[in-house]
Amino acid sequence: MTAVIHPTALVSPDAQIGEGVQIGAFAIVGERCVIGDGCVLAPRATLERNVTLGRSVRVGIGAVVGGDPQDLKYGGEETFAEIGDGTVIREFVTINRGTVQSGRTTVGRNCLIMSYAHLAHDCHVGDHVILSNGTQFAGHVTIQDRAIIGGLAAAQQFTRIGRFAFIGGLSRIARDVPPFTRANGNPMKLYGLNTVGLQRNDIPAETTRELKRVYRVFFRSELNLSQAIASVESEPEHIPEVQEFIDFVKTSPRGVSF
Repeated sequence: MTAVIHPTALVSPDAQIGEGVQIGAFAIVGERCVIGDGCVLAPRATLERNVTLGRSVRVGIGAVVGGDPQDLKYGGEETFAEIGDGTVIREFVTINRGTVQSGRTTVGRNCLIMSYAHLAHDCHVGDHVILSNGTQFAGHVTIQDRAIIGGLAAAQQFTRIGRFAFIGGLSRIARDVPPFTRANGNPMKLYGLNTVGLQRNDIPAETTRELKRVYRVFFRSELNLSQAIASVESEPEHIPEVQEFIDFVKTSPRGVSF
């Protein structure tokens, strides 16, 4: 099935267009872009340059993917933006290319990025992530698989958001958010495990119970983080999710939210 390209769209001669692609009115596809099979670019969507879309990606009206990094150190280097299969990018989203720090900004598979969200340079988003309307992410933010970020939340540079984390709307993300947890506010605080998200994703009840126990040791006991890490690590063995939780906290360069 051949691509359907509206006559008013502007498509670079070196762009690679897959089977069944639809490109709407006044859309722009810049140089060195690769569009996978079954992708849909809505009217006035823009792929500025060096963008790779996987299969069945949808880019909404007025969205701009692959714009230059908003970084004063950026000197025109060849960098990239990559979007995974099945991801939906809604209206007026902006996703900038990377800088030489990592070379690319990446979004995983089957994500939903809602209207007016912004991903700055060198952000790395996992699979099945939901970024709600108006969320704003500065450079070098990492968002792990299946995290959900509420509307108008904003993250500082180099912060990390763990797997299955849930962050409420209007939150200011200035420290890392551990996996499996709920966080909200400005200043942001933790409010226990994301039990609803874990249940919806068929995480076993015994895993959730063990994560709750470890969470209490870390954040609801009189131990500081170093003591909590030592206490939990002294136990004979851990399920993988608990080890993931410990490793995330231990390797947090900015510190974690409490």
